[in-house]
Amino acid sequence: MKYVLVLLVGLILGGALVFFIFVGAPRAGALPGTPVKAPDQGGDPAGTAVITLDEKFFDAVLASIFRDMNAPSFPLQFGANMMDGYAPQGSVEFRRAIFQEGCPSAVTLVQEGSNVKTSVRLTDGKILAPLAFNGSYNAPVFGCIRFKGWAQASIQLSFEQSKQTVYGRINVEGVNLDNTASGVGDLVTALVQRSINERVNPLEILQSHQLMLALPVKASNSMLKAQVKDVREEVQNGKLSLHITYDFTGQKQ
Repeated sequence: MKYVLVLLVGLILGGALVFFIFVGAPRAGALPGTPVKAPDQGGDPAGTAVITLDEKFFDAVLASIFRDMNAPSFPLQFGANMMDGYAPQGSVEFRRAIFQEGCPSAVTLVQEGSNVKTSVRLTDGKILAPLAFNGSYNAPVFGCIRFKGWAQASIQLSFEQSKQTVYGRINVEGVNLDNTASGVGDLVTALVQRSINERVNPLEILQSHQLMLALPVKASNSMLKAQVKDVREEVQNGKLSLHITYDFTGQKQ
């Protein structure tokens, strides 16, 4: 019986690892719109506004989220259709399968852990996001696997003009676990990477009501309107500058 159990564990773990080795934990999907590029060297065109955000701004936002809101949490599973044929997503049966008694198969972002603070860092032209987390996985045969660690992620921006929306994509590039056996750790690493990449993206960074302008001009009984036609990004010295170029039109009332 002992050898049968060892063989069964090997088959389950080995099968999962083979899946991730050959199929791979997916990278975040394609963003809507077009990627946001750096500003032209010749300078911004007329009608461009520049919004600058520094790392302290993002620190304040994240501190508020962890202090006043529920910490972001995502279920761990092999794929979105893992439970197909057993229980539809959103059903009581599905939730019970994912969140089992005392051992939810989920990863939760935390403000600080594993000597890493969840933050946004702006350096070398990149938007980086170290993410501290903990969680558990209700694995067949193994039972409850509890883990903690941190992930190194990057953030890419895109702009979709038709929707006047700036999107962001978090792409988890590496996962570091604390004190987890190598075989089980490889499985948990792949699950954490898949979960964050699939469940978070895409992010709506700036929506149309935050970008579009409509200013009444009472003296001429008209309305000045502006739509965004281009967005560029500049990341340097701990700051993110968004160069937003508008197309202005006047409309008589």
